Amino acid sequence: MRRGIFALLTVALLLSCGEKNRHDSSVASANELFSANEEVLLKADDYSDTIVIRYAQGLKVDYRPDGIHVAITNPDPSVRHSRTEELVVTQPASRFICTTALQLGNFEVLGLEDRIVGMNSLRNLFSPRIKEQMESGQTVRIGKEGNFDLETVIASRPDFIFVSASKHGGFEALKECGIPLISHHGYKETNPLGQAEWIKLIGLLTGETRRANAVFADIERKYLTLRDEVARLDSIGRPTVISGRQLRDGWYIAGGRSYLAQLFHDAGARYIMADNEDSGGTTLDFEAVYARGLNADFWQTDGSYDGDYTLQTLADEDPRYTSMRAYKNRQVVFCNLARTPYRELAGVQPHLMLADFVKAFHPEVLPDYQPRYYQLLTP
Repeated sequence: MRRGIFALLTVALLLSCGEKNRHDSSVASANELFSANEEVLLKADDYSDTIVIRYAQGLKVDYRPDGIHVAITNPDPSVRHSRTEELVVTQPASRFICTTALQLGNFEVLGLEDRIVGMNSLRNLFSPRIKEQMESGQTVRIGKEGNFDLETVIASRPDFIFVSASKHGGFEALKECGIPLISHHGYKETNPLGQAEWIKLIGLLTGETRRANAVFADIERKYLTLRDEVARLDSIGRPTVISGRQLRDGWYIAGGRSYLAQLFHDAGARYIMADNEDSGGTTLDFEAVYARGLNADFWQTDGSYDGDYTLQTLADEDPRYTSMRAYKNRQVVFCNLARTPYRELAGVQPHLMLADFVKAFHPEVLPDYQPRYYQLLTP
């Protein structure tokens, strides 16, 4: 039954739009299954050009005679009064500036990197196409928050500039350029599919709605098929997982209402801190988290590290970690932000995030899958 997931997911990958329901008899390996989506883009014309939002809480789309009305709000449940941004899309735009890696990732998965004419100065940039565009001058660096090069911004002639609610400083100066700013709140969605669904906003603005629908439908099928397969394992029990680690003033964890907590659940694990009410990351007293996570089966954490991050590296940070069951059993799942395009693509590849955790928590379900972001640490 469990190995049947490959057949199920292969069918999901090779399905065209739901209207056609066509199947291909070829069989893909796990790595092919979760690889790039060029084939999906080739079938984009099979999909509807109408955008329907199903998961994202921060996006609303309304088709009216005078254009497509888009309402954008911050979906973070902890934000009591989120300002609503409204824009009316009447024609496609072709030139954009991105100020975060995730915004770039939204264009990447749609194969629309050529629409990005400006980027802020990212320390870790992974996109090969954007690197080439920067070398050729097709995409320019506009500086960092608080120190944007306004002359370069204006010279790049963007139709829109994407900004982020988590970034402070500098955006007021961008307003002086007279270029519309659009808040991209995808990273604030607590549903993993809700985060990925913000690619539909890019589809609307660029006029590539069929492409956005095709890519998202592919992501959704893969995610839900794997989630449902894992749900059948409940009869054998769920391993427990703790998140984060000590950072400066306390133990930084994923909140119990966060998208990571949802990923843990969908990957067939029980999150130790599920009773926490935070929807993002939060810092708690070290001893309190340590006591609860001491006997957790698995431990998820991440960080930017130059070199190979190992169990010994983790122990060197704090010897108390070696007493944790997950450490002793070598079941620490780590993402090195310096070596993976996590900041760019993880938010729009929830199916890969899910597969990484399933590989760790239930390796028998995906025996041939090679993790993309999170991997078990070695000694």
